[in-house]
Amino acid sequence: MTRKRILVTGGAGFLGSHLCERLLAAGHDVLCVDNFFTGNKPNIVHLLQDPYFEVLRHDVTFPLYVEVDEIYNLACPASPVHYQYDPVQTVKTSVHGAINMLGLAKRTGARIFQASTSEVYGDPTVHPQPESYWGNVNPIGPRACYDEGKRCAETLLFDYHRQYGLDIKVARIFNTYGPRMHPDDGRVVSNFIVQALQGKDLTVYGDGSQTRSFCYVDDMVEGFIRLMDDTPNGFTGPINLGNPREFTILELAEKIIDRTGSSSKVQFKPLPVNDPMQRKPDIALAQEKLEWEPAVQLDEGLDKTISYFENLLANKLP
Repeated sequence: MTRKRILVTGGAGFLGSHLCERLLAAGHDVLCVDNFFTGNKPNIVHLLQDPYFEVLRHDVTFPLYVEVDEIYNLACPASPVHYQYDPVQTVKTSVHGAINMLGLAKRTGARIFQASTSEVYGDPTVHPQPESYWGNVNPIGPRACYDEGKRCAETLLFDYHRQYGLDIKVARIFNTYGPRMHPDDGRVVSNFIVQALQGKDLTVYGDGSQTRSFCYVDDMVEGFIRLMDDTPNGFTGPINLGNPREFTILELAEKIIDRTGSSSKVQFKPLPVNDPMQRKPDIALAQEKLEWEPAVQLDEGLDKTISYFENLLANKLP
């Protein structure tokens, strides 16, 4: 196997740290780039002893000059709490970050992977969502800094591909969960688990009938690597990666209360603006092109995630 020099932007984040770990285990030389806005040093501290792993504090909205064979561009706050904190910076991270990473890929001839999102579909009028669906996004709403930033990043990748012949891979990531999620990121799985473990009421927005599909982090990272390693230059995506099994938010809340043994109740609050009512990936393309589908079902993945948060809250983890 050829040892590749691989850049992972957002490499200290939830998904990025798991990806760095997998790439190192596969024998590659990994450069983790993160500005640590939402990235977390404890996510990668166990990797620092590996001589083929290095960390660079850098904001992707500024150019980066390194020599690499592949780029995984994961840099961007991904939860509403974080991306709405500084919406202008969120747009800059998605758009300027993509421009800078594409410039690096163009100069080095690197294959580039873009972590896009199911949020490009907005509040979908087509269900489940295939890659051919153009979406239903409010371009001026409070979520637009993330939704439209990611949509513009996809545009940039495909224009660089058409204009300069760049080798691009675009993955649309659906809800992902697992160890190393930030406990305060506002995402539903981490929110519910932390609330349940602390004996607090679980906050359900709306009536809880809105649906989501939850993919365990190990399955998602496997999809990333198959897209980068197992598809030819001509295959660009976009390709949906996610678990097609759909649950209502209320079902998830009840499942987490049960699996944590918590006495918590459910508390209902008004639905946020533009919050999608349903979200489920059509993964036929991933099954065909990557021979990929999720292997970890929700109960198993929740148990692993609950165990992580139990240790985190008990101060057994940094």
